[in-house]
Amino acid sequence: MNVTLPQQGGRRFVVTGANSGVGLETARALVGAGAHVVLACRSLAKGEQAAAGITGPGRTEVRALDVSDLSSVRAFAAEVGAVDVLVNNAGVMGVPFSRSADGVELHLATNHLGHFALTNLLLDRLTDRVVVVGSIAHRRAELDVDDLDWSRRGYAAFAAYAQSKLANLLFLAELQRRLTAAGSTLRATGAHPGSTATGITGHTGRGWATAIGGWGHALVGMSPAQGALPSLYAATLDVPGNTYLGPDRLREMRGRPTAVGRSRAALDPDLARRLWRRSEELSGTSFGLSPP
Repeated sequence: MNVTLPQQGGRRFVVTGANSGVGLETARALVGAGAHVVLACRSLAKGEQAAAGITGPGRTEVRALDVSDLSSVRAFAAEVGAVDVLVNNAGVMGVPFSRSADGVELHLATNHLGHFALTNLLLDRLTDRVVVVGSIAHRRAELDVDDLDWSRRGYAAFAAYAQSKLANLLFLAELQRRLTAAGSTLRATGAHPGSTATGITGHTGRGWATAIGGWGHALVGMSPAQGALPSLYAATLDVPGNTYLGPDRLREMRGRPTAVGRSRAALDPDLARRLWRRSEELSGTSFGLSPP
């Protein structure tokens, strides 16, 4: 599936989780379009290895970032400098119950809270947009703002993943609402990769779940390069704020990028505001732009 992106020379992108899968292919395509791409990776060694395999007219830069650890997020934000586009891509899926360094359930910490904090910390240095990478799984999610850490519910790994992906979509909508209210020219866009054959199902801790996930993605899924296209479109094309892109065929599992819908819960403005307030409390960060 060939695609030609607008030229990105002179523009600086941050892609979290850029050492493998969709994140790596996003970085590769952006460098191919002339961009300066910061590969923000938990492992510097893996980031450097990934960067060594990227060629093109742009350039790469590797920086350490563990989005599940708020101290790492703060350190990264303090040093990264000005950024045109932030692509919040890093994620985990279906992992056994565990807590982050900050005591937050790991799916929520990695997929939502770290990116929430990173975005807030970089808002005054962003020039163009924030891209939030979601998932089809958000449609099956329920989100209890008062029980984000599963202390009152029985933990289910894939339900926790789906909840974190619903949080992504609520964050996207509320971020754009706040940007608009502040009179900012920044925009927030979203994307999901459909069913893409990556290694995200490889850390479930359950052999059958890992095998079924890998088999399913291999059977109907797209390549990581194809799965990266919605993120690339959301990051580079002139689409309105709060646009959400995904594949156009097979119930959004594969195909070319197009604007797609989202669940009723993802469109709930009250739920989005409540999640935002709780995320502020958990992360110690807040929206830094004021209304005009």
